Amino acid sequence: MKNLIISLSILIMLTEGSYAQIQKADLVIIKGKVLTIDKDNPAAQAVAIRGENIIAVGTTSEISAMIEKGSTKVIDAGGRLVIPGFDDAHVHFGPLDPDYIELRYTTDPSVITQKVKEQVARSRPGELIKGGHWEHEMFIDKKWPTKELIDKVSPDNPVLLSRADGHSVLVNSYVLRASGITKDTPDPFGGVIQKDPVTREPTGIIKENAEKLIKTGEVKPVRTTGEANARLWQGYLLALKEARELGVTSVQVPGAADFKTYEKLQKDGELTCRIDIGKSLTADTNLLKNYLLLEKRYPKNGNWIRFGYLKAFMDGTIGSGTALMFEPFTDNPSTSGLAMMPYKEMEKMIIIADKLGFQIGVHAIGDKGNNWVLNAYEKAEHLNGKRDSRHRVEHAQTLQLSDIPRFASLGVIASMQPTHCISDKKFCEKRIGTERAKGAYAWKSLADAGATLAFGTDYQVEPLNPMEGLYAAVTRKDRLGEDGEGWHPEQKIKMEEAIKYYTLSSAYSQFMENRKGMIKTGFLADIVIMDKDLLTIPENEIMKTKVDYTIIGGKVVFTSGK
Repeated sequence: MKNLIISLSILIMLTEGSYAQIQKADLVIIKGKVLTIDKDNPAAQAVAIRGENIIAVGTTSEISAMIEKGSTKVIDAGGRLVIPGFDDAHVHFGPLDPDYIELRYTTDPSVITQKVKEQVARSRPGELIKGGHWEHEMFIDKKWPTKELIDKVSPDNPVLLSRADGHSVLVNSYVLRASGITKDTPDPFGGVIQKDPVTREPTGIIKENAEKLIKTGEVKPVRTTGEANARLWQGYLLALKEARELGVTSVQVPGAADFKTYEKLQKDGELTCRIDIGKSLTADTNLLKNYLLLEKRYPKNGNWIRFGYLKAFMDGTIGSGTALMFEPFTDNPSTSGLAMMPYKEMEKMIIIADKLGFQIGVHAIGDKGNNWVLNAYEKAEHLNGKRDSRHRVEHAQTLQLSDIPRFASLGVIASMQPTHCISDKKFCEKRIGTERAKGAYAWKSLADAGATLAFGTDYQVEPLNPMEGLYAAVTRKDRLGEDGEGWHPEQKIKMEEAIKYYTLSSAYSQFMENRKGMIKTGFLADIVIMDKDLLTIPENEIMKTKVDYTIIGGKVVFTSGK
């Protein structure tokens, strides 16, 4: 009966003044293993696309009837896995800088010295040297780096090197002088200037709100306006290229991005990724009125460039020791982390923005930070009334077990990035202890409690590749692999669930679950074809899996050539 219904739904289209006829497709995928993420039709062999939308999902025989010789493009999947395009629910997406010093996975701090030296040699005196993604817990000595690591090779250039989490930065003495930061400079609210315990001199590590004190004193590179614009444009094209090669068909940007540039990219036919662009949460009614105008211009019923959610920070990170915790850090009892603002200030902003109908997403990592955000959402619901707000907690990394059910009861989305777990697990229990770690990166517990999870990467904090996130979600193991069942294996989830959280659930988090995130008739044709079957391969093959085809809105925007 089910096959009969599918056949009837895809074979017949009534047209005015004509008999019933078979509908023809612009693009078909046949002979695939289609994981639809549609609970009513979970698996299929083939997909038919016309224009931007999927017009049929069924067997290869059924879909082949929709091929029109000479006009329908046919992709023979050859048994490969076909899934919805990945929707990164939390990504700092933007133009890539070819001069940025990449320090991810560095284990020897002397590599930082050498890379800075090489970039200084390519730069003029006074030009800013930028880089980042270092993680001191990966260093051989596991110690925070200091300005001495880079001072000797950068006497005449400002240097800013961000930690992997983006919540701490290493600067050289040039920057400290330009910023007027000395041993007598007090820590600002929600920030830390790390100082030598003996001399009290700044070490070069600046955390959280203290970064607002930084002045680089940089000399801008000598470039014409045309050269600068061309360089920036190339940076956008590089970012979009990376996304489509990784099967990322949608991104949700939590904060500032240039609407007009993405409009130009779309007009020029270069936009190969759907994008939601958010703004900063505020209590300023004039700013909120401007946001309402932006939301009208880039509405939720759009499919490409849309106004997203309002973003704020409640706390810092576990890695930087600035996540807001109820109890002191196990390895540093002198601190329980940092609040980026007083609770009442956060609550006021959330209540005002909620009343105006905005969706809100707040960065919260510590158990107290998460608790405060949930409390503020609950207060807003009490005062403004319950609605389909789909407010979010960005990261939700460390939770009190008693707070886990509140995500479902309040309808709050847990916007989480699985790779944070496998990046942080090497030091997490050292920071917060074994007992609190039971509520860390608790995907399974949240899901079992009825919460909606939306997966992303937090790129460029973590790599953009969804395969790393899927691997983290189903293994909770180091990227290089390890014996055993993984870190707190009770929180592992199945691959199909992880893919769902990266597709349909992410679409739900942006109010698009009725047209995106599933391979289903009528939905947008955002589809990727993988070179390995993620549902059956050994776990050590997951991160080696590549994308063979990326299709967005019915157009093939990337093929590996296989």
